[in-house]
Amino acid sequence: MRAADLLDALDPEQREVALATRGAVCVLAGAGTGKTRAITHRIAYATVSGVMDPAHVLALTFTVRAAGELRGRLRQLGSGQVRASTFHAAALRQLNYFWPRIVGGPPPRLIDAKGSLIREAAKLVRVRLDAVSDAASEIEWAKSMQVRPDKYATVAAAEDRAGTAAGGLAEFAALYDTYERLRRERQLIDFESVLELTAAMLLENRAAAAHVRDAFRYFVVDEYQDVNPLQKLLLDAWLGDRDELCVVGDPHQTIYSFTGATPEYLTGFTVEFPAASVVRLVRDYRSTPQVVAVANQLSRAAAPLVAQRKPGPSPLLTEYGDESDEAAGVVVQIRALIAGGVPAREIAVLVRINAQTERFEQALADAGVAYVVRGAERFYDRPVVKQALVLLRGAARAETAAPGTQELPDAVRHVLTGMGFTAAVPGPAPAARERWESLAAIAQLAEDVHAQQPSATLSQFAAEMTQRAELGHAPVIDGVTLASMHAAKGLEWDAVLLPGLVEGVVPIVHAKTPDAVSEERRLLYVAVTRAREYLYLSWSPARAPGARPSRSRSRFLNEIRLGGRHG
Repeated sequence: MRAADLLDALDPEQREVALATRGAVCVLAGAGTGKTRAITHRIAYATVSGVMDPAHVLALTFTVRAAGELRGRLRQLGSGQVRASTFHAAALRQLNYFWPRIVGGPPPRLIDAKGSLIREAAKLVRVRLDAVSDAASEIEWAKSMQVRPDKYATVAAAEDRAGTAAGGLAEFAALYDTYERLRRERQLIDFESVLELTAAMLLENRAAAAHVRDAFRYFVVDEYQDVNPLQKLLLDAWLGDRDELCVVGDPHQTIYSFTGATPEYLTGFTVEFPAASVVRLVRDYRSTPQVVAVANQLSRAAAPLVAQRKPGPSPLLTEYGDESDEAAGVVVQIRALIAGGVPAREIAVLVRINAQTERFEQALADAGVAYVVRGAERFYDRPVVKQALVLLRGAARAETAAPGTQELPDAVRHVLTGMGFTAAVPGPAPAARERWESLAAIAQLAEDVHAQQPSATLSQFAAEMTQRAELGHAPVIDGVTLASMHAAKGLEWDAVLLPGLVEGVVPIVHAKTPDAVSEERRLLYVAVTRAREYLYLSWSPARAPGARPSRSRSRFLNEIRLGGRHG
């Protein structure tokens, strides 16, 4: 692809990003403004025009899916040599390379989950935990913030952290200290240790630093508002005294401060790099003007989003009597959307906390509407998906040896049926439902592949799944998505429904400080900006039928002017 062609595909602000090929660059990109397009075209333009060697570029992001999307787009633009990776994957690769050379012997073993070690530590220090998962998150926060066990109680108190141990902050500090001791004694590393140890090696060993800095000379960091102090430490170690750093992010989408993420590195970029080029992307290509207007009212941004799409329906705010009425009303709206031609997979119900999905699951199931609950687990890491891929590869080899007459969807369903897959959706048991959803997603992918390529074979389908696993592109079943607002970040749908918008939920009850309330506002902004065309907001003053109406609607709804209103 010619350099001029790359520029012709961009709007004026995106083009400005692409032309800023050297030095420090800060891209402030609002929701739906094409930030990934801008930074991938910048990389491609710089490599095609000879400014950068693609083999020396490292593009960093936070999720496997996002890294896969970057790799896929760069490959399409002719820059497939560029390394696109998560912070953890890049650090782990370097740690495994340098450990035998610097420390000696095999590198420590990486643990995927902290649960078993935390339980053992809690038993040793006789600390009762509220929840192991909460304790793991708290340890991750402390390590990301570079807070050692002996400083934890003091820092956590100042930050108003709960500690997640029944006894208090001091007890949790003891648990944290014991967890770290057990981990080191057994030569184990967690994901935070990967970043920490890699940074330490580069900062303390000149040869290792020189090796990495020669390999990677140009850095691009996506979602820079989500960087935490530990990731910034590693990025600084990679960068050294150079300024070849392009960052892109949106301070209005900072919703992970509870994990240690801070927008200060993004908003303070020009303080760190005074000569930096700063470009603002404000043209919103995702959402209708009506949805964009709601987003702008929530963000209060100095540079509001400017909608580029044609007008659509007005967002609708509905007041229901109680949560049961609300769930039923949400289903009515969903069925109307589907009847109007919106695919079920293009509809999402987003809630503040995962526990809220239960009533919508039941209401959708009762109405016979297919749905999928989206969680944080990576699709291709699920045991049932790994098993399916092994069986599909085996069936593909058999097909090659003795070609059959089945079309791809039938051949795939035959394999999945042998794993217990049925046409009927199972009951509400989470494990059974997740297994069914995983297999249904694979069956749906086979349908999609067959529609695009009717002659596709099992071998080609297995290869497609393998490539998708590498890129982090999970298939989706043709069902309504139920997800938390946090899990929805980075995704989009034609229609988004946001129920449960009451005080104590949005903002959440423990959001006591102005900063915490501001983060809740940003979270709602993220949820709103997931919608391309249809946006439904709702709330109910009572929890249950016949209960006293004791709740008030979210304060954020008072700031939103809607073209249409009901209830």
